[in-house]
Amino acid sequence: MLNWIDTRSDDELAAAARDLFAASFPDAPEPAGVWAAPGRVNLIGEHIDYAGGASIPFALEQNTAVAVAPRTDGLLRIASEYDGSVAQASLPLSEVRPGHPSDWSGYVAGTVWAATAADVLTCAGLDIAIVSDVPVGSGLSSSAALECSVAVAAYELCHGKAPDDAARAQLAQACIRAENEVVGASTGGLDQNASLFGQRGKALFLDFATGAVERVPFNIEAQDMVLLIADTNAPHTLSDGQYASRRGIIDAVQSAAGHTIREIPDAVAFAATVNPADAELYRCRVRHVVDETARTLDAATALTSSDLAKFRRLMRESHLSLRDLYEVTTPELDSAFTAAGELGARMTGGGFGGAVIALIPRSAVESTAQAIYDAAASRGFPEPTFLVARPGDGARRLA
Repeated sequence: MLNWIDTRSDDELAAAARDLFAASFPDAPEPAGVWAAPGRVNLIGEHIDYAGGASIPFALEQNTAVAVAPRTDGLLRIASEYDGSVAQASLPLSEVRPGHPSDWSGYVAGTVWAATAADVLTCAGLDIAIVSDVPVGSGLSSSAALECSVAVAAYELCHGKAPDDAARAQLAQACIRAENEVVGASTGGLDQNASLFGQRGKALFLDFATGAVERVPFNIEAQDMVLLIADTNAPHTLSDGQYASRRGIIDAVQSAAGHTIREIPDAVAFAATVNPADAELYRCRVRHVVDETARTLDAATALTSSDLAKFRRLMRESHLSLRDLYEVTTPELDSAFTAAGELGARMTGGGFGGAVIALIPRSAVESTAQAIYDAAASRGFPEPTFLVARPGDGARRLA
């Protein structure tokens, strides 16, 4: 039997967060509110946010919710419910710094620390209870959902109003800093921007060369298409060095040139000169970035003109490049990609595990999911889980 991911309503998620808050902090007053931020799925434009490229993600309807109350003693107390158990952490905000805490609580504490350090908000301590419907380790950015939910909560408690787009851009930078410096997981900002700026019924065109964030229609239902997400449930982490090693090559090339990959004339040839001993590896990595950026710009044009046939071809090409040039796919991801029919399919997220997406006719949902399931079973892979995704709202107050 196929396993489909459940999603709670905003009211159900808010109630769960309040219940966890009451159970975890019986000495605290009622939470001041409940805020939420979504996971995201990236349609195309992978591993190029840190190279001046462009991406087209959208915010999911699956969210992380936080019930939050302010404190006056500088303490951060955090409770997080996951997989039937509750993890807790407590530390003074003054003790947060690069590399500490480096565990799951660093996403929370690091976000508050970075936003405070950037004068985006002031904070004298918080009690935070966390519940989530965003699958962890699936390539759907559960970490950004956590960071961004905490960011909008802390901002509103400080300023008495929801962040506007200018403030959201500042919060995105704080979330990026938390992930890069405190937790030690490299990120270029795609996930945080998608979670903060998402809008129901819209995809986002993110141009990392200019910083532009454009909300664009993603009305695939008009063509009787849906986006199927297949979480391979293979082990997945971006803080084990694999992601950082790819980014390290791109950063080295950009540092040598003094420009982003997108700005370097004949970047592939230049990359080979940066490290002659690994010239072919450098060429392959940079070739992916160059080609993926061009694909994403073409995909944005295709989306604007409702040319989903072209968009689906570009998705396939993206996966092949991530497999052959950037080498971030896994046997589980490649199995799902092939079983989904390749056209309109690709891995999403940082890779090394996670999910495959497939832009397919609505009538093909069950048969495609079954094919992915059967392919995994035949190779002894973990049982995948499935979700039909629609663009949801970005980070916001629920209650």
